[in-house]
Amino acid sequence: MTSQDRNGILVVDDDPDLREMLNTYLTREGFEVSEAGDGTQMRAVLDERHVDLVLLDLVLPGEDGLALARELREKHDLGIIMLTGKGETVDLVVGLEMGADDYVAKPFANRELLARIRSVLRRTHKSEPAAGSEPPAGNYHFAEWTLAMPSHHLTADDGRVVSLTSTEFRLLCAFLKSPNTVIPREILYREVYGKDLDAPSRAIDVLIGRLRNKLESEKGKPPRLIKTVHGDGYSFTPGTPHI
Repeated sequence: MTSQDRNGILVVDDDPDLREMLNTYLTREGFEVSEAGDGTQMRAVLDERHVDLVLLDLVLPGEDGLALARELREKHDLGIIMLTGKGETVDLVVGLEMGADDYVAKPFANRELLARIRSVLRRTHKSEPAAGSEPPAGNYHFAEWTLAMPSHHLTADDGRVVSLTSTEFRLLCAFLKSPNTVIPREILYREVYGKDLDAPSRAIDVLIGRLRNKLESEKGKPPRLIKTVHGDGYSFTPGTPHI
């Protein structure tokens, strides 16, 4: 396997020992690994090398991980896994709101991190969709929107174009597969994150809030497409979706 065939991982952390350990481990697992100690070094690497996924520490000197996660999501099409040693729910939730795909709390087992990396890469690589996780290929029409499957872009009837993150796209696909049906949070979590919800998490609720904001029209107050069914989950009522 050549370096061009290997997924590029960028480790952004101010702990050089942790960076070296992850570099050694992930290189051995077949990844092309780069390192950065802060936001400035991160941008320099992104300007020079192809990166598929960033392991981003929450607490960094200068610009913190939350600000950098927002910048990465706005400017780059890649996976983001937040690394946090604080274990504070509010920080994890904000990280997800900024566009992170997943998070891992320090200290972590290398094998757990590797599983998370591979899961995010499967979800973010458009050429490798998870089995059964997407509606048919092509343009998908619902309500006042058209979803372009290859580009993950939403286009409104008034011409507005909205870009979806990989997790927002997978969530919308899960809803489009089962319209007008109450879907439990646990099922949505599995569809989006590729694993069972084995602990309390607001990740799916935060993600639904982000998708709701993108689906709201600037022209007025349309019927809410995603409805909360308290105690049961969420339902998606788009009318009659069609290809």
